[in-house]
Amino acid sequence: MAKKAKSQEESDVLRQYEQMKAKHPDAILLFRIGDFYETLREDAHNAKEILNLTVSSGKINGVRTDIAGFPHHALDTYLPKLVRAGQRVVICEQLENPKQKKVEKESITNSTDMPRKKKEEAPFQEQPKAKAETKTEAKAEVKAEQKSESQQERKPREPQMVTVNGDKVSHGHAFQGKDIQDWYFTAKINGEQLKPQKMDPVDLAAYQKKEMTVPQLMERYYPTKLMPKVPEEAYKYPNGIAGPSGPLTVDKFNVYKEKDEKRADYGQYKFYAKVGDEQMSVVASRKDLNAYFDRVMTPGQLVEKNFGERLHLPSHYQQFELPQGVDPKGIRIAKDRSDGKWKVSVDLGDKGKTDKKEITFDDGYSLYKTKSATREQIAAKYLGDDLNKMLNAPAMKMEKSTSMKM
Repeated sequence: MAKKAKSQEESDVLRQYEQMKAKHPDAILLFRIGDFYETLREDAHNAKEILNLTVSSGKINGVRTDIAGFPHHALDTYLPKLVRAGQRVVICEQLENPKQKKVEKESITNSTDMPRKKKEEAPFQEQPKAKAETKTEAKAEVKAEQKSESQQERKPREPQMVTVNGDKVSHGHAFQGKDIQDWYFTAKINGEQLKPQKMDPVDLAAYQKKEMTVPQLMERYYPTKLMPKVPEEAYKYPNGIAGPSGPLTVDKFNVYKEKDEKRADYGQYKFYAKVGDEQMSVVASRKDLNAYFDRVMTPGQLVEKNFGERLHLPSHYQQFELPQGVDPKGIRIAKDRSDGKWKVSVDLGDKGKTDKKEITFDDGYSLYKTKSATREQIAAKYLGDDLNKMLNAPAMKMEKSTSMKM
């Protein structure tokens, strides 16, 4: 009998959750169960991202269901966070069943020697408002969610922007993190929540002053979500890329997590590529990982970007250009007599000379063997920043002197 009662209780929870969710499909439901407010299914995952809760998995009426919750006395802390994050919230309080209460009272009064019946699961009712001491903005948001069954369902929210791929961006907003100094930007694409990104204080100030829009913040924090996707055929192998002496074939390209604890890059995500007889791996940047998973760069393009030096690709060196005003005749690439290493330096005449920078074996091979790199490109790759500083230094001194005279 106990198992049957428990099953009935669990069934009531799921049934009432589904009824409330049908009325409020775009809201997070907070179910009061004992001393906790619980969220179920997709609500649990949405609450996890905003409130940093732990999602557990358990069976309710034989159905495995994700659950996340917090103590009822913490409602005043968590509810405003949900509201500030742009979520609609409906609170479902657990109330006593009047009929069952009356039956139990009569049973106790008239038959004190009979075993007491186990109370049935109390029904959930949608509360008209949150606690009185909840912040004004939280109260207003919760109250706005209260609808009678006779009202029509709320119309879907219009997207804040549509990407070149036709994806709809909505719920774009900034919210405060656990540390009050940290703010995050997030949004949904086609209803799926994006991982929040920590905002630059300058961007936050501009957004709060309405000087920066949601599309601009999407471009800033989720650039690959807005880029055109490449054809799916581009991910069918082999891929062809231009090598130093002819076409090269990318036979395999994927992402993996380094599991060797002895390696310095243990736990990091890496790209693996097989190009001809070469098998290579490198730690992947976050931007390139997003480009791979969002399908906005082909495997060939990612190989060129991440393994261009190793493969001596001309495309790798085309990105490096000397600053204007640098005479190529001042470039010197030679073996250093002190340590026997190949180094590059540039003589700028009356502006001085740069320090010598050691070049890699692959860059030296590209310069002297495959001829896929030029002296100018090697100098720009290793000394570009130094050259710009040296070229701008006289102008900066003159500007400072002029300002002092004024």
